[in-house]
Amino acid sequence: MAPPPPNRPYKRPAISDQQRRRELALQAQSARRADAQARARSLANSLLSPSSAETPPERDHEPTVADVATAASKLRGSDARRWFARQIMLPEWMADAPPHLATDWHVFARPAGKRCLVVSCNGITISRLRNGSILHRFPSALPNGSKRDISGPASSYSILDCIFHEPDETYYIIDMISWRGYSLYNCTAEFRFFWVNSKLTETTAGDPPSTYHRYRFSAVPIYECTLEGLQAAYSGSTPYVKDGLLFYNKHAHYQAGITPLALVWKDEACSQYVIDTDSKGQVPNEQHVVLELQEDGKLTTSDDPPVVFGSLDNEFIQKSNLRPGNLLRFAVRDERVKLVDGKMEISELQFVGKPNRARAFADSHSKVSGHLRMHFSWENMISFMTRGHGLIMICIFRLCFSMLLGMLL
Repeated sequence: MAPPPPNRPYKRPAISDQQRRRELALQAQSARRADAQARARSLANSLLSPSSAETPPERDHEPTVADVATAASKLRGSDARRWFARQIMLPEWMADAPPHLATDWHVFARPAGKRCLVVSCNGITISRLRNGSILHRFPSALPNGSKRDISGPASSYSILDCIFHEPDETYYIIDMISWRGYSLYNCTAEFRFFWVNSKLTETTAGDPPSTYHRYRFSAVPIYECTLEGLQAAYSGSTPYVKDGLLFYNKHAHYQAGITPLALVWKDEACSQYVIDTDSKGQVPNEQHVVLELQEDGKLTTSDDPPVVFGSLDNEFIQKSNLRPGNLLRFAVRDERVKLVDGKMEISELQFVGKPNRARAFADSHSKVSGHLRMHFSWENMISFMTRGHGLIMICIFRLCFSMLLGMLL
């Protein structure tokens, strides 16, 4: 790279919004002083029996994490769905290539299936979906996961972040929150991934199903973001159907909710579910987004802080019998999406209705942008990428992954 001309100051590359949030997230977790052990215990109790928690005694001090989690376990309906959904670490859609990708990030192929939290305790294993509903209640070879496999205190619990892959009836472990009562909330992703592999081999949970082991558990292959690792995750064979790539910052703690320290990438080559399709599998001329209605009529994403995508007037809200906190589905047509200074703006939202009741919260800004980017015409895609995110992402869209790897590394 040639040096800048004399008397002309060198201009540093602009830091993307997603990278800025990544840096803030790393700083925030370093300053956090949460009681990780109490947090894991309360989550385990809620997963096992959300309706059985007793009312905590009155206290003369600020409520602890355990108090808050116990109170949350009494929630019902949409409040319960939202609380349970926010206990899982959720990725943002990749908007740019993080710096130091090869040294600071892991990557793996995400299994297609149902995301859930699995807890084993007191001789039983229970899996719960993101909306809090029970997926399976079964015996397993996880620690204290069946009556035959109780070792140590029966109340000792383990919590795994899994995806249930229906074709082979296997729980694929993508993260670990607790193991035999030891909380991993404040451990780095690099350490958690190491424990998933090492601790799983200490059990027979990876064996074929049996009477006391209803479903098989398996760890997903984790790769360094090197040339070989990215190629293996993207185009290598897996025992499961792929649904995109997940990137985890090695230094990231397990952060409940949406975080820029975990990223997801999807395209036609590594996922069947890139953008919305109709009943015939065809891409319609519009895409749908889910937003949350606020007190002032604004429509926002699930980000913290939320991003405003539009608003509804009071007359329409009253006529449609809508309330603040409602999740609403809107259609977005191509001609209503514009690029202003390299950023995506939606000039008009068409109200469709309310989403499925099992839905816990609105789409994130990165997901909305990611879906609409995939739906854009190629000319708009090139304009958006070259302005806001660089040629790296154009290479991803074109599926020229070999070129992408060379540029990333």
